[in-house]
Amino acid sequence: MDGHSWLSSHMIQYLRSVWIWTASAVLVVLWVPLLGIVWLFDKGLRLRTGRWFRRLGRVLARINPSKVRITGGEHLDRSQVYVIVSNHQSLADIPVVSHLNLDTKWLAKAELFRIPLLGWMLRMAGDVPVDRAVARRGAKAILKCAKYLRQNCSVVFFPEGGRSIDGEVQPFNEGAFQLAIREQVPILPLVVEGTGKVLPSKTWLWGKSGEVQLRVLKAIPVAGRAVQESGALRDAVRQEIVDELNRLRGRPLERAAG
Repeated sequence: MDGHSWLSSHMIQYLRSVWIWTASAVLVVLWVPLLGIVWLFDKGLRLRTGRWFRRLGRVLARINPSKVRITGGEHLDRSQVYVIVSNHQSLADIPVVSHLNLDTKWLAKAELFRIPLLGWMLRMAGDVPVDRAVARRGAKAILKCAKYLRQNCSVVFFPEGGRSIDGEVQPFNEGAFQLAIREQVPILPLVVEGTGKVLPSKTWLWGKSGEVQLRVLKAIPVAGRAVQESGALRDAVRQEIVDELNRLRGRPLERAAG
């Protein structure tokens, strides 16, 4: 690629990124009063508020011309409560996972709740802030998630604790799996692929458009498991996600250690 073509390509990427972020910001500003009205007339678990907040995610996903392909919907049972776990490649994962047709509350970094407008909507939707640096606050967040599960509302976790830099699945935290066993709620694994290229980590510039995939895997029952088995459950679920990601990428499956 010559210098002129390189400059032209980067200028297009820059302008496209400015357009996507500007359109997203306008949508968020418009959505706050709309969500506020829904919240005022929504009682109890604020499920209607949560649905409208996730709807914002689906609208945001349409701003980027990348196509979202959802498969595995047959594994969803809308009458069932789940602890939902997903790999985490990019901020773009959030609008993609918002396509999931379930009532959910999300465990999210406490820093997000301090962002004007976005933080207000997270609170209105009843999502759960977590500060993993403070053990007591982390335990409090898990207790709130447990309360939601007992009220028949699923909870979403990104158990890597942060976005993957290289697109590979990082080690999982154990909290979601301990919670699932304690509450005897099945795990619903999700695989997100393609978002790391659409919006790479460590940059505000959007990448090239392409297909983004959300794959729903079979729910994993936890009946009869003891909390002491949460580490093994965590590793087994992570391996299923890694294997499915490798299938999507046309790579050989990993061999589990041992």
